[in-house]
Amino acid sequence: MKKIATCCLLALGLTASAQNHVLDVNTQKLGAPVQSTMYGIFFEDINYAADGGLYAEMVKNRSFEFDQPLMGWRAYGNFELKADGPFENNPHYVRLGYSGHSDKFTGLENEGFFGVAVKEGATYRFSVWARCPEGGKSMLEVSFVKNNTMDEDQRFAKVNVNIEGKEWKKYTAEIKAPCTEPKAALRIFLRKSGDNAITTTDVEHISLFPTDTWKGRENGMRKDLAQALYDLHPGVFRFPGGCIVEGVDLASRYQWKNSVGPVENRKLNENRWHYTFDKRFYPDYFQTYGLGFFEFFQLCEDFGSEPLPVISCGLSCQFQNPDPTKPGVHVPLDSLDSYIQDALDLVEFANGPVDSKWGKVRAEMGHPAPFNLKFLGVGNEQWDYDDAHGGFGPVFTARLKKFSDALRAKYPDLKLIGTTGPNSEGWDFDLLQPRMKELKVDLYDEHYYRNEEWFLSHGLRYDTYDRKGPKVFAGEYACHGSNNHKWNHYYTSLLEAAHMTGIERNADIVHMATYAPLFAHVEGWQWRPDAIWFDNLRSFKTVSYYVQQLFAMNKGTNVLTLTMNKKPVAGQPGQDGLFASSVFDKQTGEVIVKVVNTSDAPQSVTLNLQGIKAGGEAQTITLCHNGMDDENTLDEPEKITPKAGTIAVAAGKKAATISDELAPKSFRIYKIKK
Repeated sequence: MKKIATCCLLALGLTASAQNHVLDVNTQKLGAPVQSTMYGIFFEDINYAADGGLYAEMVKNRSFEFDQPLMGWRAYGNFELKADGPFENNPHYVRLGYSGHSDKFTGLENEGFFGVAVKEGATYRFSVWARCPEGGKSMLEVSFVKNNTMDEDQRFAKVNVNIEGKEWKKYTAEIKAPCTEPKAALRIFLRKSGDNAITTTDVEHISLFPTDTWKGRENGMRKDLAQALYDLHPGVFRFPGGCIVEGVDLASRYQWKNSVGPVENRKLNENRWHYTFDKRFYPDYFQTYGLGFFEFFQLCEDFGSEPLPVISCGLSCQFQNPDPTKPGVHVPLDSLDSYIQDALDLVEFANGPVDSKWGKVRAEMGHPAPFNLKFLGVGNEQWDYDDAHGGFGPVFTARLKKFSDALRAKYPDLKLIGTTGPNSEGWDFDLLQPRMKELKVDLYDEHYYRNEEWFLSHGLRYDTYDRKGPKVFAGEYACHGSNNHKWNHYYTSLLEAAHMTGIERNADIVHMATYAPLFAHVEGWQWRPDAIWFDNLRSFKTVSYYVQQLFAMNKGTNVLTLTMNKKPVAGQPGQDGLFASSVFDKQTGEVIVKVVNTSDAPQSVTLNLQGIKAGGEAQTITLCHNGMDDENTLDEPEKITPKAGTIAVAAGKKAATISDELAPKSFRIYKIKK
């Protein structure tokens, strides 16, 4: 509570003559329902969010399928890269043979993702598919090594794995780390088995996972990062993108069928983010699809989230391929059948019976029961063209209609989500928004990454939307600081909270909202700000994360009308930078009021709780900080966090009231039992 006390004392010291702002909260009449999907998460494999991040695999290029098959590896001695392995989609493997001398070694060493990081006392599951092609036995010495150590032995933990026979088999072993080492490597030596000579050995799909993954799953997620998502209480989970869905070209688009089935046979895909920014270039950034659609649906079950998959509509990224008539870049309108079938098959994979083609695949992966998919997004940030911008016409919506017709014919209860392109306003948005209504999509997806001024001036964005049209999904948004100041910092997170009061106030039209991006590796990011940052051993939650969490955990069940002088509190003239919303929670019987002070001055507020007369005490949760450019870090992960408190509720003949002083640039939630 010390941080709150400091902020509030500052406010009290500066507000002797501050204007009192009366916020009228009508607790007697319940407004629009707040959807269970209102606040959720959006995962895209950017910033090493999957491989090297949430997906707990620690070996880079485990199946030797990168464009440079030994990228991520150091090979030494007598080795040969082969391409006739046991897995159709991942045919490469390495043949290890006798080096020719007892004092020479044959083996492999993997650098991991920015190092192989291990924790003292933790155990790790090593696995490899291997064989002795000429028969006999061999042994692999598997070790964690620190190459730059001053110790006598670079190897600080090791285990032996015995290989036998001509047939490919999966071998596993556990290694316990005796110390914490953030920049280790995984080394494999080919050794002889017993008194036998060294035997030629083939190795494929070399893998290393912590044994302590999320839910203890073998092909599992990194526990701290999955827990952070669970703690957000997401109502909806959008996956897998984002621009990943589109690809730079059709070949690099996300293809969900490659992401299911045995993990050893999932086909590698290049990650379109590894070369998108030459200033942040990562040529070793690929998608193994280890975190695929099955794992996505499984996480949705874990989190209690509605799954919202997004599929390609046959358009490559239009930013990178602006000419829709260029041959081979986009799928012609009359050649979409396979893409539409992929969409139909995805619904069958999620919901189909076990005797259906794709329902059977799901069942064989360990989930006979359907995943109960209700939503499907078609396309990411696609758009049409008007006469002033190429004159190409309904490039996206013509494709969307073909998908819609086929999906609604087979799955009439499925809710379809379109898009209004990459912008929150402008010619492309103005062109697409009415077309979403014409096509009768259930929701459309809006994206906006804007600066501070935009967030301060668009508090009424959704108040004037057409109530008879499709519902809104704010699928990607974040406040990007001006003057290229895009690093996560307190002030922009505060403005996101202000914006979210407008989302909440308009819950009749806005049914979903997901901040973006979700994850970023501190050594491998391309885009910022982001909700959760991590290295190989640690992670921290940004203030933006806590803003999302506070709204998700206090979303209530119904909107309550909240006004100042009969106007919505949305940073309007005369409101001194205040933004506010209110809801009622039928389950807890609480009135929940959220107030954000975006101004540089402390503000005096009175909550006029119409419909409540009794006094007592209300719970408060406060985000407050004096350094606007401050942020949580790996070294100070809890520098800025929400703080709980209480405040008096004064009884009144007509309405109970709460009088408070809000510190400059602060966010407070009030929870009052009705």
